[in-house]
Amino acid sequence: MAKFHIGIPTSLYQEDGSANFPTYVLKKLVSDPRVEISHFKSEPTLRAETISGYDCIVLFSEKLVGQSFSTEGQLVHVAKMGVGYDTVDIAACTANDVVITITPDAVRRPMAVATLCYMLALTSNLFLKDQMSRRGPEGWSERIHHHGMGLTGRTLGIVGLGNIGSEIAEITKPLDMELIANDPYVSSEKASNLGVTLVDLDDLFRTADIISLNCPLTDETRHIVDSKKLALMKTTSYLINTARGPVVDQAALYHALKNRRIAGAGLDVQDPEPSGTDEDLNSLDNVVLAPHALGWTDEMFANMARINESDIRSILLGKPPENAVNREVFGRPGFQEKLRRRAGS
Repeated sequence: MAKFHIGIPTSLYQEDGSANFPTYVLKKLVSDPRVEISHFKSEPTLRAETISGYDCIVLFSEKLVGQSFSTEGQLVHVAKMGVGYDTVDIAACTANDVVITITPDAVRRPMAVATLCYMLALTSNLFLKDQMSRRGPEGWSERIHHHGMGLTGRTLGIVGLGNIGSEIAEITKPLDMELIANDPYVSSEKASNLGVTLVDLDDLFRTADIISLNCPLTDETRHIVDSKKLALMKTTSYLINTARGPVVDQAALYHALKNRRIAGAGLDVQDPEPSGTDEDLNSLDNVVLAPHALGWTDEMFANMARINESDIRSILLGKPPENAVNREVFGRPGFQEKLRRRAGS
């Protein structure tokens, strides 16, 4: 039987062949005699001819839509780096008997730490004080007017108490904050075990001193933070978004920040991405920005590789992978046949 052909996007490499993410290494697969690994050209939206001939592809930021699938039907597995899959047509994957997997355990701690980084930077006025210091004695003289916010007894509101949101609750416990959350899919028992109180979304925006957005981008969550929600926030409160840019109405947020309706924001994501040099947010001194990369660490990408590799190896053994998004594909005869072919190789 032909080797199991795995495609890696060129977006993971520089033009000279050096790795953008040196710790992302599929060690066991590279040495597996059943496997062949090659690179396909990264495109904003993958074309069928680009990924034709692969049994499995790794995805970074590339979009996968219905037209991306070829009629040959060879593809069985899409191993997505990260947890967001809004760039992938899940229904099309299932219809083509393709399973998509993600790497939740790889991003949980790094993204929780990224949120903590924003919490500390914003409440300490770190961005502003950095600029003051660089201006010499004149800037130093202004420090008396810019005290930070102490966190003891303050309220952290978590929107989305899933994998990352739960980790944020865990790692912020030593700060002695009150923890509240909104997540319609989480039980009060789970929240209680995390030391979190579930509240109505409007109550969360009214009450929290810091709001952390950790929900996936869906039709329900698109612009979940709009002008009405921003108007509920305290003028002393901060908004942190490490989820997806369209979760926030960015124009409404810009006006809230510009008019000092809220104290500040930390944004690892924007809408659209990448943002332009003329983006209005760039002109503000009460927002700290990152290019959708604040959580990128050696630890994150090493664990992404480990999890992607484990799921690919499951396919090689003819078994359903652990971190599947579209688990309904497991019951499809076409997918089962693909697994049987792998198990017999």
